[in-house]
Amino acid sequence: MYEIVENFPNEIIYEDEGPFISLYQPTFRRSANPKQDIIRFKNLVQRIQKSLQEKYNKDQVRKILKPFHEIEEDRLFWNNSGDGLAILSNKNKTIVYKLNRQVEELALVSDSFHIKPLLRIFQSADRYHLLGINRKNFVLYEGSRYGFSKIEFHEDTPTTIDEVVVDEHRKPHLNIGARGGSGGGAIFHGHGDRQDAIEKDTEKFFRYVDKLILDKFSNEEKIPLILIGLDEHHGVFRNITNNPFLMDTGIKKDYEVLNTDEIKEEAWQVMEPFYLNKTKEIVEKFETQRAQFMGTDDLAQVARATVEGRIDTLLVEADRIKPGKLNQNTGEIISGDLENPEFDDVLDDIAEVVFKFKGNLLVLPKERMPSTTGVAAIYKF
Repeated sequence: MYEIVENFPNEIIYEDEGPFISLYQPTFRRSANPKQDIIRFKNLVQRIQKSLQEKYNKDQVRKILKPFHEIEEDRLFWNNSGDGLAILSNKNKTIVYKLNRQVEELALVSDSFHIKPLLRIFQSADRYHLLGINRKNFVLYEGSRYGFSKIEFHEDTPTTIDEVVVDEHRKPHLNIGARGGSGGGAIFHGHGDRQDAIEKDTEKFFRYVDKLILDKFSNEEKIPLILIGLDEHHGVFRNITNNPFLMDTGIKKDYEVLNTDEIKEEAWQVMEPFYLNKTKEIVEKFETQRAQFMGTDDLAQVARATVEGRIDTLLVEADRIKPGKLNQNTGEIISGDLENPEFDDVLDDIAEVVFKFKGNLLVLPKERMPSTTGVAAIYKF
């Protein structure tokens, strides 16, 4: 059996029982004729099978590859493809990511999972939350350069003002009072000013939303929050918010009149300058630290510092592969061949160790890398 997942990291990357199978494949989104995707997938699985046969007997290989054959035969799976596919599998578990971006084709059996493409897609540097809000309800999205999806709340979580605000003073009712003077008669008063009541309800609702997003999402993920709503709602929300991750720049449009693709495009127009500036700052910091011998792009030095837990921030080139593996005890780089199941990509091995050590990790395209070695590291002080 296999499991389709959305979150990274998944616990599978911390398992220590191999073989560790990594498969990446570009796919055609929601193709009416997925035959081409299936053929490409079968070819990749054949490469995996060939590699497994170097270490395992026929029955073991058949058992290990059973989830892959189930995927191959699942027509519904292929009829609902994204732009890319990532599969991590070992003897105990198989997980599948349907990706919103293309990935380079890759099929590996190694002594660890190849996770660099997933690190790039799920890295925090370009991830963000987007909060759409008005006087009636709110919606929350999570996005990046490559993906954008609505966050579904538990059914017990209020998402509308009617669920949040006690409505006894929101019901219109009148109070009869005596008219002063000799004329007698009655005068009808509204019970409180209607506009004041609306504004108080809106503020109460916005405070609830602000606390929910901060407690359940922003404090957990620590990624930027973009606000989308009418100008008047921006003013009210920004006056009451306690969320330090809320970006100064927002989108002053009614989110309910935009479709998902339009919201995603608007959000990335806000987020892209922030991402590029953040990347630039990290690259400049690396240059400064390297000049003071607190950083390096020498692969051998980076490897040793990695296993010693001395890397604060690692920049790694996205699509570059250096065949071999990292000795995680000594930091030695061992050259090898990707066809050999004992070897993977040295850069991926280094990135994986830094990730597990909770270091800062940024996967960049070649043109944004400050080095030609595939890595650039800033040491811990």
